[in-house]
Amino acid sequence: MSNGMRVDLSALDEVIRKLWTLLDDMDKAGQTSRYNTEIPMDAFGNTCLFLEAGDLQTAHKSAKSDLEKAIEGLHGLIDKFGKSTSKVKDKYTEQEYANKHQMGGDTGGSNGSYAK
Repeated sequence: MSNGMRVDLSALDEVIRKLWTLLDDMDKAGQTSRYNTEIPMDAFGNTCLFLEAGDLQTAHKSAKSDLEKAIEGLHGLIDKFGKSTSKVKDKYTEQEYANKHQMGGDTGGSNGSYAK
C-alpha cells in the first residue's frame, strides 16, 4: 500500500488545454485593443472647437495604453503558467512510465518468470 499521492494526468491535460484556449483569447483581445479601439481626433468634431477634445483624446490614448499593458501582462502570466503546467505533466507522465516498467511492463499481465 502506497502513502503517495496520485496525479490525474487527464485533469492536467484539461488544464493545459484551457490555458492555451485562454491564451488564444488573450491574443484576440490584444489585437482588438491595439487595432480596433483607436478614436481619431476628428471623431470629436471636424474642427475640435470644444475645449475638452484634446483632453478626451489624451485620456483615451492613456486608457488604451493601460489596457494593452494589462492584456500583455495577463498574456505573459497565462503563458508562463501554461508552460509550467505542461512541464509538470510531462514529468509525471515520465515517472508513471518509469514506474510501470519497474513493475514488469505496462501491459498489466503476468509475463514475468514466475508466471510460466
